[in-house]
Amino acid sequence: MPKTTFFNLNKEKQSKIFQAAVQEFSLCSFKEASINQIIKQAGISRGSFYQYFRDKKDIYLYMLTEIGKEKLAVIDQARQQQPDDDFFAALLHITEAALTWAHAMPQYNQIGMRMILDESEFIIKLRELSPQAVAQLTSLIARDQQRGVIKSEVKPELIIEMITALMLYCLKEYYQSADYEGMLKQATEIYAIIKHGIAST
Repeated sequence: MPKTTFFNLNKEKQSKIFQAAVQEFSLCSFKEASINQIIKQAGISRGSFYQYFRDKKDIYLYMLTEIGKEKLAVIDQARQQQPDDDFFAALLHITEAALTWAHAMPQYNQIGMRMILDESEFIIKLRELSPQAVAQLTSLIARDQQRGVIKSEVKPELIIEMITALMLYCLKEYYQSADYEGMLKQATEIYAIIKHGIAST
């Protein structure tokens, strides 16, 4: 994350550096992205960059954190609209809100695409759900277990891992085809299968 010197900058300059990072990482994979291009777009010197960040990973993590805050705000708003939905209905609303947001933010969408398709160890680790997202989903599952909607013996962590793995597969297809409606339809089908199972009895 940024050094203290970065947070001492005025908001306008912080925003300019953030936008420069967004532009570069939306055009290039993490490996191919250039610090030189970031500092050129931000209008700062290389020396100044290293006063604010340790390295390329540092500014990448900062950028993802800021984007993540925006995404969580969108998700929280979607949850508040239907607070009594069961876990699967809530998950579908969250998915729809997140996809709509990503569709409206093309540069963020491009960054997400490059993350999904990147198989480097550093990026694979970053693809894991944030602790906040895991906690939110876990609380929804626990609530529905108390309601008797989800079996009490089912482990919330396992449900989340299954959904994450399946959605990662869907996201790869979505980003390659840019098919928003198809992605939402496929997510709906996946959630229904997990909810109802595949056995006929």
